Amino acid sequence: MKKILPIFSYIFHPIFISVMATLVYLFYNASFIINQEKLVIFLQILIITVIVPVLLFFLLRAAGKIDSIMVAEVSQRKIPLLLHSFLIIILVRKSITIDRYPELHFFFLGALMSTLQALILSFFKTKASLHMMGISSLTVFVIGISIHYQVQSTFLIVFLIFMNGVVASSRLEMKAHTTTELIIGFLLGSVSQLLLLYLWL
Repeated sequence: MKKILPIFSYIFHPIFISVMATLVYLFYNASFIINQEKLVIFLQILIITVIVPVLLFFLLRAAGKIDSIMVAEVSQRKIPLLLHSFLIIILVRKSITIDRYPELHFFFLGALMSTLQALILSFFKTKASLHMMGISSLTVFVIGISIHYQVQSTFLIVFLIFMNGVVASSRLEMKAHTTTELIIGFLLGSVSQLLLLYLWL
């Protein structure tokens, strides 16, 4: 189990959460978006939330600003979180707009709120679990999508709730976070999404 748990820290790394949320959205929104448009949406989000951050990671590591993809040190989180915030702003202003994809737009607004809060906390040397922030925001979003489109997604919701516990256990096993940091991350991710639910449900 000790060897298996760390795997989930990589599978549910915060960098992949936006892509996962997008796939869920596109799957449940099947009757409203044509396949070509789905591909464009997916590629845009993949490039902006995964490929660009990975390139920035290598740049920052080469510059000595961060030393690992997990960004364990609080002092090293400021630049990545700030850059991530700018990338989300570009996404919601230029591509995933409220008039075209409102559900996904509000998911990214929630992600922006969480990221900015985590950034602010880093200036006070408080470390929030970005993994918990990501998986909890995804869980709330899937619950919201299920209610919004009135579809049965019980298995997926139960799986994600279970994954919240698995990811938390993984982070503890890797000694990456304290219990308090995990709770802070969980609250940042879930509460931000919950606050915006009423705007699109």
